[in-house]
Amino acid sequence: MELTLNLNSRLQPMHRHDLEDALQEILEKINLGEVMGGGTLQNPQTGEIESCDIEIHLNDDKQDSINRLVELVNKIGIPKGSALLCMVPEFKIEVGTLEGLAYYGNGTELPDEVYESCDINHVIEQMTSAMENIGSFYSYWEGNEWTALYFYGTSFVEMKQKIEPFIASYPLCQKCRIEQIA
Repeated sequence: MELTLNLNSRLQPMHRHDLEDALQEILEKINLGEVMGGGTLQNPQTGEIESCDIEIHLNDDKQDSINRLVELVNKIGIPKGSALLCMVPEFKIEVGTLEGLAYYGNGTELPDEVYESCDINHVIEQMTSAMENIGSFYSYWEGNEWTALYFYGTSFVEMKQKIEPFIASYPLCQKCRIEQIA
């Protein structure tokens, strides 16, 4: 049975591959199926990633196998708004338990000395540390005007609250914006 796991995740292809590899390892271990490939959908205007797909082959079409796959993808941690899709027979199963937070750093309106003296990697490290046990850094996107950092975790509200003190204190975070993405 051929299925598509449509991920409400903003993952660079290399980060999607990491998820594919982890999923493949588990599917092989429990003899449930295999990952056949995947893709990334980008916004045609901005180039920002909108979602990802992972193509999965299940070894059979039994309802028990489908249920095991649903349990598996929910256990490994994927964002709310994701879905397991099948064309024959046609069905859609909503999956995902994580909420998403996108941090958009302003790449054009800050003083030059801020860009020269501050480091986006420091932002990632500090936010990841602040979100400990609540959320994790998954991927990023670099646009012409904004750099997006994507975090997924148990609660958007809690992740946002945890990073607010750092955002208020670090010069590179001036004029940023935060959005819930899952």
